[in-house]
Amino acid sequence: MAALFLAPLYILINFYVVQWMIHWMGTCHRLFQTMAFRITFVGVYIILSTALLTGFLIKKPAALHRVLKHIGNYFLGTFLYILMVIAVVDLGRLILKYIFHAPFIGQRSTFVITGLICTILIISLSVYGILHVSHVKATPYEVTVAKAVDSMDSLKVVLLADTHFGYSMGTAQARRIVKKINAENADVVCIAGDIFDNEYDAISRPDELKKILKGIKSKYGVYACWGNHDLNEPILAGFTFNGKEEDCNDPRMEEFLTDAGIHLLDDESVLIDNKFYIVGRRDASRCEKVEGSRQTPAQLTNSLDQSKPIIFIDHQPKELEETAAAGVDLDLCGHTHDGQIFPGNLIIHLFWENSCGYLQKGNLHNIVTSGAGIWGPSMRVGTDSEICPITINFGK
Repeated sequence: MAALFLAPLYILINFYVVQWMIHWMGTCHRLFQTMAFRITFVGVYIILSTALLTGFLIKKPAALHRVLKHIGNYFLGTFLYILMVIAVVDLGRLILKYIFHAPFIGQRSTFVITGLICTILIISLSVYGILHVSHVKATPYEVTVAKAVDSMDSLKVVLLADTHFGYSMGTAQARRIVKKINAENADVVCIAGDIFDNEYDAISRPDELKKILKGIKSKYGVYACWGNHDLNEPILAGFTFNGKEEDCNDPRMEEFLTDAGIHLLDDESVLIDNKFYIVGRRDASRCEKVEGSRQTPAQLTNSLDQSKPIIFIDHQPKELEETAAAGVDLDLCGHTHDGQIFPGNLIIHLFWENSCGYLQKGNLHNIVTSGAGIWGPSMRVGTDSEICPITINFGK
């Protein structure tokens, strides 16, 4: 419903953007003033700006559907920067013209040069953001848990989250992720949700992707919890269109994890080698759609031997106070993407106690990763695709 209300606003914003683009190009050269060019330009822009919608509506042929999805995701990020740059420059123009009465504002050369700088800035940010997604870095952390573990002084955990395998993320990114993880010689790998990107059918080569993920090497295995996007749900520009519960809970996703050698923990705990616990929580948002409820941190730890280290995997960094009070030592999360693209990385901190990075709360160590994939715009600006190798030192 919200998407329907925002549609007229989206049309008006694009009209504002196109108007300024045509005006600037026409000022630069006579060729851009011709009706033939303007009709062609507007036509191409309409195709790009409506690709998200047409990709949502057109399912067949599959190749066209996938192309439109890709175009829409690339355009979305670029459009955000087009809008921001034009809005900021236009605001500056109005201030200089009507408050400071700057004489150079009305000059053709000022308009042409300003437009050229804006174009270079938008293209540079977009290209950088698209290319930067594929650079997966390792962000290390080291924590100390005041618990003694027999014959174990430390534990190497690798945190992975938000791969969003689907239209934008596929086998190429999976290979980069697995290579980066295997270089860490992990004892255990924990995946904190959003493995999929709402549509299982969006994965172009699921069998190959399973094989790649099965190549993750660790001493004790790979464990995961669900995220809010790990369900089958139609999505358009970030807005979901809820279907029936039985349609949302796609059994192929769980089968995929099993085939890939990933152990799903759905409000469940497992004692590893009689040394430490891993507890996978149900996602709070996903529960609202397909699962109903999830256990509290206290309920999940009530039956555990709290003299042993307890590691939580929880997609969203919520309930940190309750998690700390329940005796959890390490809480591993994702979901936020650290805002993914500027200025989202600045705004995201307003909504989460720990939006990305490390936070200690009592004896609890909370680590939130920016994720190894992307959602929505196919770019990262101001943030990184990452895995997080975490060294846990034990001892009282």
